[in-house]
Amino acid sequence: MNKNQSGIRNDVIFVYDGQCPICSFAAHATRIQKNIGDLHLIDARANRDHPILNEVRDNGFDLDDGMVLKYKSKLYHGQKALMLMARLGTRENWFNQMNRLLFQGETLSRIGYPPMRAMRNLLLRAKGVPKLNNLETNFEKGAPLFQKIFGEDWHKIPPVFHAHYAPRSGTSDRVKVEGTLDVKVSPLVSVMSRLTGALIPYSGKGVPVTVTFWCGEDGNSLYFDRAFHYADHGTCHFRSKMVHTGGNELIEFIKFGIGWRLTYQWQNEKVILKHRGYVWRMFGLDIPIPLNIILGKGYAEETAISDKRFHMWTHANHPLFGEMLHYTGEFQITEVKCETTS
Repeated sequence: MNKNQSGIRNDVIFVYDGQCPICSFAAHATRIQKNIGDLHLIDARANRDHPILNEVRDNGFDLDDGMVLKYKSKLYHGQKALMLMARLGTRENWFNQMNRLLFQGETLSRIGYPPMRAMRNLLLRAKGVPKLNNLETNFEKGAPLFQKIFGEDWHKIPPVFHAHYAPRSGTSDRVKVEGTLDVKVSPLVSVMSRLTGALIPYSGKGVPVTVTFWCGEDGNSLYFDRAFHYADHGTCHFRSKMVHTGGNELIEFIKFGIGWRLTYQWQNEKVILKHRGYVWRMFGLDIPIPLNIILGKGYAEETAISDKRFHMWTHANHPLFGEMLHYTGEFQITEVKCETTS
């Protein structure tokens, strides 16, 4: 059989944290079906120079957030890795049977994975084990956060998006964009916004909007402050925090720990934000919630117009009630403040 980049046959490669009791047990208890091939275990702490870790880093997968499986030249991280384990595993022991039961379906795996990840982190903290920080080799402190998120596509996206997503991890960089939006808000979203202070409360045509972005101190989050300057209602702020959860996936949190799970993709000459569901962060756990039955599914696109301007539109669409939230318009990069790094 041909060998891949890692020097291992194209079977199944399991990359895990050898200091994590849960990860180690799962790695050594897993048995895969004989017709699939062999299972290769790679302890990321004991094999930091192994070529597979370069692939994991290049794909932006954080091993502090979950294990990685490689199968047929594709990497699977966290919850998706557990789902793949369930699909490829045998039924010869209780662990594999339990794994198939809990993680073969996406709904159950979404519910079951966050508590497992929280328990893993709790055990490592209790043991005094430091984080792996496997992403630091390629994405050092001071690199743009969104370089991790876009991966290899970072070098393909137009200059306006390099400026738009310029804030770097561990810095005080700030970016400001200004433009006008046509805003449409359903009555339900308007009421929710005014009661909670989240989202956007009012509709309007040609509403002047100023958006400021900056990175969090942890280097893994991006803050948004959107100021909508309504002629009749004054200035309304819609603030949120995007947290990178691995690969090209993020969660955008608003008030009360409510978050929108999404992916960023460079596709068809556009930056595309795709819906992955809603969560409620409680005691460090991201619990899936069926908020789509109220708000529908979110979606957004950004298209470059010039090196300083871009067009964007976003909406939350409900299958029964139509658009719950929609805004579209153009922005210009008006300020990019990047601190000098040594």
